[in-house]
Amino acid sequence: MFKKLLCLSSLIILLASCSRTEAPDAPAAGNFDLLIINGSVYDGYGSEPQMADVAITGDRIVAVGKNLGDARQTIDATGLAVAPGFINMLSWATQTLIEDGASQSDIRQGVTLEVMGEGWSMGPLSDAMADRLVSNQGDIRFEVEWRTLGEYLQYLEKRGIATNVASFVGATTVRIHEIGFADRAPTDEELERMRELVRTAMQEGALGVGSSLIYAPAFYARTDELIALNEVAAEFGGRYISHIRNEGHQLLEAVDELIAIARAANIGAEIYHLKAAGEENHGKLDAVFERIEAARADGLDITADMYTYTAGATGLDASMPPWVQEGGYDAWAARLKDPEVREKLQREIATPSDEWENLYLAAGSADRVLLNSFKNPDLKHLTGKTLAEVAAMRGTSPVTTMMDLVVEDGSRVGAIYFLMSEENVKKKIAQPWMAFGSDAESMTPEGVFLLSNPHPRAYGTFARLLGKYVRDEKVISLSEAIRRLTSFPAGNLKIQDRGALKAGYFADVVIFDPATIQDHATFAEPHQNATGVQHVVVNGEVVLADGEMTGARPGRFLKGPGYKPD
Repeated sequence: MFKKLLCLSSLIILLASCSRTEAPDAPAAGNFDLLIINGSVYDGYGSEPQMADVAITGDRIVAVGKNLGDARQTIDATGLAVAPGFINMLSWATQTLIEDGASQSDIRQGVTLEVMGEGWSMGPLSDAMADRLVSNQGDIRFEVEWRTLGEYLQYLEKRGIATNVASFVGATTVRIHEIGFADRAPTDEELERMRELVRTAMQEGALGVGSSLIYAPAFYARTDELIALNEVAAEFGGRYISHIRNEGHQLLEAVDELIAIARAANIGAEIYHLKAAGEENHGKLDAVFERIEAARADGLDITADMYTYTAGATGLDASMPPWVQEGGYDAWAARLKDPEVREKLQREIATPSDEWENLYLAAGSADRVLLNSFKNPDLKHLTGKTLAEVAAMRGTSPVTTMMDLVVEDGSRVGAIYFLMSEENVKKKIAQPWMAFGSDAESMTPEGVFLLSNPHPRAYGTFARLLGKYVRDEKVISLSEAIRRLTSFPAGNLKIQDRGALKAGYFADVVIFDPATIQDHATFAEPHQNATGVQHVVVNGEVVLADGEMTGARPGRFLKGPGYKPD
């Protein structure tokens, strides 16, 4: 009888301990560093919110519940949503974080992790690649003090950044490292060296392999080359993520290629900024959904991400065939000065083709191409004008104007293309396997950043999701939107102990007002911060308090699943 009573007592104690909200090693009440009280807590898994407090000690959440005690610092979140920090699945903050580690345009939207590596990554670099990176710099100037991808991410962390950072290794980067800008397949020896570069990057903490297949020289990579690189990433638990080979006339075929790579390499895969580009292709989106759903039903881990706008942003290179860009910018610019080449391009750019993706034609007209970024100071007065306006100013055709601008600017020239439909934006948001990324820099509306006009997605992607599409248009619920900004991408990336408000997890937290969160950036006036986010915590430190930056720089380099410390 005594043994039965002892067992029953042990069971009661065990059940009581399991029901506690604190982690097993939670500090005693009153010993917390930070306590967030009276908020509507969204756990990140899609559950309905609960009125609860969140206790933080050091860089970790130690308890979620009520009546947890006192702390050295308290944030009253009455009337506000408390959620895990948001993950920007496609960030181009690679250089802007060097200029300004505050990452304000994203922090003010609740982003606590910038994920980089769309085809190009900041390592591995040969000496020649490092020199080219310096010579190609525009408004932001810096020394290249690293060579590997891991060294670059450590460099950011040491400089001091407000957000966490992580990166895929660029398939284009490893190709340039071994092959340069040539339009050919790698030799067996070159491919093995490329695979070794991926292996090193994965051991340094890369998340997987990223590609961007509409651009030269990425365009020159065949499917088997991409499979070979991703086989290495798969060995380390990595992921493949791709700006697929075509988002227009060959959209379905490009989706099929991504799925084939995932299947052959035995790796999860994500489509960057999924879209159906060009009015004649808008109707293909449902077929894309069917392909993804079929692959997922077949056991493949296929996902996608998107930004919340009907326009994309890239360069004028996306309006010219890959053959003219072979060899890099200098060779491209030299060809653009050749009268015979120019005559040939006049025809090719104006002619629809299934051989390459032409964003000039996909936009529909030159007045739907907005020029937003120049390197040459003498051309910056054209910032914010359409290609049609600049062509009229110069008295040249739009195609001639594009060729001339690329030569005169010494760069591909930044451009915004209006390509998608609003209906399709909503349909994409509704998909449960859709994450979100800005596909933009993270910046501050002052100083050097004002010398060009970014796509408004740099300042508004996440606030626009939560304001326009969740609150106002009710495309998905707030709980579901938070899941897709937090635990869902964290799980896809295999990042440990992030993406949820849970005892033992790192304290990346955003506190915002669902009733007022709003984007303000426009195509005409993009340098406008979003509003509605009140507080942001990164690794336990408050980086935004009552809507103002604190100056804290607690951001870290988050390693992928293959990380092997030296």
